[in-house]
Amino acid sequence: MAKTKELSKDVRDKIVDLHKAGMGYKTIAKQLGEKVTTVGAIIRKWKKHKRTVNLPRPGAPCKISPRGVAMIMRTVRNQPRTTREDLVNDLKAAGTIVTKKTIGNTLRREGLKSCSARKVPLLKKAHIHARLKFANEHLNDSEDNWVKVLWSDETKMELFGINSTRRVWRRRNAAYDPKNTIPTVKHGGGNIMLWGCFSAKGTGQLHHIKGTMDGAMYRQILGENLLPSARALKMGRGWVFQHDNDPKHTAKATKAWLKKKHIKVLEWPSQSPDLKPIENLWRELKVRVAKRQPRNLNDLEKICKEEWDKIPPEMCANLVANYKKRLTSVIANKGFATKY
Repeated sequence: MAKTKELSKDVRDKIVDLHKAGMGYKTIAKQLGEKVTTVGAIIRKWKKHKRTVNLPRPGAPCKISPRGVAMIMRTVRNQPRTTREDLVNDLKAAGTIVTKKTIGNTLRREGLKSCSARKVPLLKKAHIHARLKFANEHLNDSEDNWVKVLWSDETKMELFGINSTRRVWRRRNAAYDPKNTIPTVKHGGGNIMLWGCFSAKGTGQLHHIKGTMDGAMYRQILGENLLPSARALKMGRGWVFQHDNDPKHTAKATKAWLKKKHIKVLEWPSQSPDLKPIENLWRELKVRVAKRQPRNLNDLEKICKEEWDKIPPEMCANLVANYKKRLTSVIANKGFATKY
């Protein structure tokens, strides 16, 4: 893997002279004891630049040969979690000694950059199959079909949630200026659980889940919030309810309650938050709430409900209108998690 010794100018000129005399690459290589690929490279350079000496270089030559670059690119393509230290050791074993900085520069030059791996749900074969089945079955559904869906979900809202990761512009020695810090308390200062729903026409009711939610509490939440939301959003006849496969949602008693109320439920693939557009609304809500900096849990609940009602119907309509893109992404990624 170490860089090979360059041929002298005399040898290069000899290769060109033999080529001019009508000899082929293999004959020249055999006569001079060089590789056919080397002979070909020198002749191609001569044809293009009319010279055999190396062209002027913009800086110091690369410490890693093209073969070495190909090797580390192949390694990171097959194993993206490979560290720079691993690559340094791989090249060292092949005869090339470089630093981690050189490895980093090489990878960036090849168009790669070090990024935090995205956290996604663990998908088993059954999950992947179910996601692909769902995406293919609904890929050609019209936008009108998705307009009839009432999406729902639960989320946790922390008192100091998004605030903890906000960035500030400051000078080098002003890190602890109060304006540049984020107040925190142990264990995040507490949190609340919320249930919410929305459709293409806007947001529905937002409910504060008090205590640990079981099947009975979930059905009570649906009774107090789902049907009133459907009426307020003017869902009309034939609307469809979406919730995920949480055990409380799929319990026999819950299914019986939904059937008794004549509520049609959208069959849903497990481990698929990227297929739920309401996840985008939760993110929007958390950003809005963080800007208002709630002081306690009562304040947090109040602000959550105020900001939920302020989310514009246009945002909801846009999420539904672009739903087909989610299905296309799932199919393109062979059932694995997508950017949504």
